Amino acid sequence: MRATTIFFISAAATLGIAACTQDTASETEPAEQAEQIESEPMEHSGPAVGEAIPADFLTLDATGAERRLDDLVGENGIVLAFNRSADWCSVCQAQLVEFRDLEADLEARGYTLATLSYDAPAVLAEFSEREDIGYTMLSDEGSAMIDAFDLRDPQYGEGSFANGVPRPAILVIGTDGTVRAKMVESDYRERPELSDIVAAVDAL
Repeated sequence: MRATTIFFISAAATLGIAACTQDTASETEPAEQAEQIESEPMEHSGPAVGEAIPADFLTLDATGAERRLDDLVGENGIVLAFNRSADWCSVCQAQLVEFRDLEADLEARGYTLATLSYDAPAVLAEFSEREDIGYTMLSDEGSAMIDAFDLRDPQYGEGSFANGVPRPAILVIGTDGTVRAKMVESDYRERPELSDIVAAVDAL
């Protein structure tokens, strides 16, 4: 594990946040990930702070039920984490499990927690049951919402089973559907600490 700095913007402040990374890719992950360049330009980094999320936001949860923003947000909003895969990305799997310890802190602040990936609902259901996940896991099979948010990772093209995955990103979204804070990584191994996510919410 090594410390690094990830990109963070909020409506209240611009901060550098420390994150931990894993130096080796899972053997089941796309081979090209091991060669990812950390200085890769941050294109496709999602809506800016203050911008509205796509008005047609629509996904499926792990049960296959349709979910819209209105039935996901808490009293003050939602923390929406874009995740590459609960199926084959070991770094993502570790983060998803770690999020179990984040849910209560966000709920106390009036925010819900949800994750979104290109995984099918059945994949999310299996992972959620196995790891005792209580928060909402959203399926964007086909990556329509990932593209609508402009978060598709451009390095995985047609023919790669990672085609359609998002950049790892965390958006704090208000009840009015506007982005209030965001964290987007260029290196899939970089993830913010839970305390940094809570601090981002508290800074609003």
